[in-house]
Amino acid sequence: MPKLELYKFDACPFCVRVMSTINDLNLKVKMRDIQYDNESLNKLVKDTGRRTVPCLYIDGNPMFESSDIIAWLEDNSDKLEKNS
Repeated sequence: MPKLELYKFDACPFCVRVMSTINDLNLKVKMRDIQYDNESLNKLVKDTGRRTVPCLYIDGNPMFESSDIIAWLEDNSDKLEKNS
C-alpha cells in the first residue's frame, strides 16, 4: 500500500476539496499543515522548489493539482489504506 502524505493548509479551497475526497473515501492520509509546521513547509520547498498546496506525496513522490490528486485517489481507493 502506498504511503500518503498531504501537504496543505486549511484556508486553501483546493486543499478543502482534496480533504473532502479523502474523508468521503475514508482514506488514511498523514496531514502536513504547512501554515503551522515549518518543517513540513521546508521539506515541500526543498523537494519541489514550490510552496504550492495541495501536494500529495505518494511513496515520497509529490503530486500537485487538486483535480489530479482527487482523480488519483478515486482511481486507486481500493488499493489504499482506510481509516479504522
